Amino acid sequence: MEEILKTIDLSKNFGGLTAVIKVNFSIKQGDLQTIIGPNGAGKSTFFKLITGEIKPSSGQVIFLDRDITFLSQTKISHLGIAVAYQITNIFPMLTVFENVRVAAQSRKTTYNLWSLASSHGEWIEQSTLILEEIGLIDLKDEVAANLSHGDRKRLEIGIALATKPKLLLLDEPTAGLSPHETRQTIELIKKIARGLTIILVEHKMKVVMEVSNTITVLHHGQLLAQGTPDDIRNNAEVRRVYLGGVKC
Repeated sequence: MEEILKTIDLSKNFGGLTAVIKVNFSIKQGDLQTIIGPNGAGKSTFFKLITGEIKPSSGQVIFLDRDITFLSQTKISHLGIAVAYQITNIFPMLTVFENVRVAAQSRKTTYNLWSLASSHGEWIEQSTLILEEIGLIDLKDEVAANLSHGDRKRLEIGIALATKPKLLLLDEPTAGLSPHETRQTIELIKKIARGLTIILVEHKMKVVMEVSNTITVLHHGQLLAQGTPDDIRNNAEVRRVYLGGVKC
């Protein structure tokens, strides 16, 4: 498999604080890689550096052999990197279908995003397929504000999928979910990972160990370890700094 994204000595300083320190990270096409680490490890900052939400103090981000380090967040998104954040970013007064349709339409035109959905057969079909995939087709006419927390999370993933990304970043997709909703989300992630490269930030170790092909561990802004779930499970240093010395 070819490398789809890598970072080279990526660092970020906030005044006197260095949040990310010369991180060399890579992910191959088709991989599902999870980033874990204690609070303050630099996970969120690293995520934002990849998406262009913040710019690094030094180092590079390479996506599909292109240096995207200092491109705008919008440009990076249009190149094929989508993100679903821990705090959902939806249009609460639009329907579930309209939320996905607007995202799909944003990749085709820069004008008239609010035109009638009935006039866009391609987007209707694409949005319908996505809603079926994420399990929200029965709620397509529901106003998004009325959704449960778990359904909002799935809608956020659907909005990201509607942009047809080459790389999908998921920021704690199971945060705040019930056990049943967590299981639904795990199954959804497994399903979409069959045809998509995914970087996941997640705190629930049972989720991490079940869905990940590769796990990267950050600690104090530095890359501590990287490997398969078994590699990480058996890494004494990872257990010491993150897992409390206990195998998961």
